[in-house]
Amino acid sequence: MPIDTLLVFVGAYDDVADAEADYQLVKELHTEAGLIDGYDAAVIERRDAGKTKIVKKHETPTRAGGVLGGGIGLATGLVVALFPFAAIGGGLLVGTTAGGAILGAVAGHAAAGMSRHDLKELGEHLDAGQAGLVVVAVADMGAKVQRAMKRAATVQQKQLKADHSEIERDAAAASDTVK
Repeated sequence: MPIDTLLVFVGAYDDVADAEADYQLVKELHTEAGLIDGYDAAVIERRDAGKTKIVKKHETPTRAGGVLGGGIGLATGLVVALFPFAAIGGGLLVGTTAGGAILGAVAGHAAAGMSRHDLKELGEHLDAGQAGLVVVAVADMGAKVQRAMKRAATVQQKQLKADHSEIERDAAAASDTVK
């Protein structure tokens, strides 16, 4: 099974506007490179009582077929693995039980593709700001993505290993079990 090694970039921001501005730069960077389907990104906002909400996201439309193309990708999965309430606060679970099952499968794979230590560090890093930007990108774009996140107070980079065909299968199976 092909395992892709991707890079995760997590930026902590003082406000959502700066995170959204860098999100736009990352999007433009991938658009100009012809790699619009080569990354996932999510902007998060910390709210009252430590709750986290996903306020903007880009999910790869073609990386892994229909299930992931339906709007749930590795950046969203990683945010939900770090901050489970983000699924509720971001409206990701509205509508269907199948959507929650698919999100759970993707979040599980995103978390499994990293060490527990790296996940803990990323969560603590995001806790330092009022907003955050999570980008999952192909390794070739790493330096450019990091430069594009220029408004971040700090940026951390970690490696994520993912088997997209396995994620697709597990998400499909999760969807089938709730039907």
